[in-house]
Amino acid sequence: MTEQTVALVTGANKGIGYEIAAGLGARGWAVGVGARDTARREAAVEKLRAAGVDAFGVPLDVTDDASVTAAAELLAGRAGRLDVLVNNAAITGGMPQAPSQVDPVTVRLVVETNVIGVIRVTNAMLPLLRRSASPRIVNMSSSVGSFALQTGPGGVETTGPISGAYAPSKAFLNAVTLHYAKELRDTNILINAACPGFVATDLNGFRGIRTPEQGAAVAIRLATLPDDGPSGEFFEDAGVVPW
Repeated sequence: MTEQTVALVTGANKGIGYEIAAGLGARGWAVGVGARDTARREAAVEKLRAAGVDAFGVPLDVTDDASVTAAAELLAGRAGRLDVLVNNAAITGGMPQAPSQVDPVTVRLVVETNVIGVIRVTNAMLPLLRRSASPRIVNMSSSVGSFALQTGPGGVETTGPISGAYAPSKAFLNAVTLHYAKELRDTNILINAACPGFVATDLNGFRGIRTPEQGAAVAIRLATLPDDGPSGEFFEDAGVVPW
């Protein structure tokens, strides 16, 4: 009998994270809904279960060591392993963010969630991922984190507003993703970054032109890569995104 695949999606109580959880759950996977807000987490789990998903809540604040440790322990007790980790939780820090005006406190808060939070969760989950036959890690990034796109034709005008916190945090996350891939190259763990596109979520005041379900598609694809799939790459729906 084939073991049920187990996934954890951070920031899964709404938006893109919820749709990633729904998409993975539709494949018959058990999906941990990672979220710090108890009411929203429980509501998301209830909604997913009503849709036939084997969902379970994972109390998780990616900025808190004790919370992340407890989440790893919960998953260890449930299945003894983790097959897929999707690091989706993120904040913008609010706009505008001109580098000459942004509060350093804001930069610190954004990096704490968007980068250090990913490192904290990934490192806590790695022992469980190493027990999986086909472990996958997906880090939700953004085109605003691509130096190539930011400096290409149109520059900032085509990839979002000037940003002293959010965009640099995604560039930082991309770099971290690359170095995890280098470290893990001799293992069976595949790790990639994903760009969901300009999705209408509360992160951007619902100004996006894509639906959360559309934004989730690339993460679902990377979470289900074959064993000979790529690692250390940056993808969007159309293909590879230049770093």
